[in-house]
Amino acid sequence: MNASDVRAKTADELKAELVNLKKEQFNLRFQQATQQLEAPARVRQVRRDIARIKTILAQKSAAE
Repeated sequence: MNASDVRAKTADELKAELVNLKKEQFNLRFQQATQQLEAPARVRQVRRDIARIKTILAQKSAAE
């Protein structure tokens, strides 16, 4: 997910995407704890996507 892709979405779409990523992060944490994690790089990618969305949401709310 690029920053330009995220900026193109509305605030509601970003909030929905944030909820989905948080659920995925939760599931990945459980997989990691039970030694069933197949893609360890995905943990980092999800964490960065969450940060990217939160940053852009903050920028959009500050612009209003």
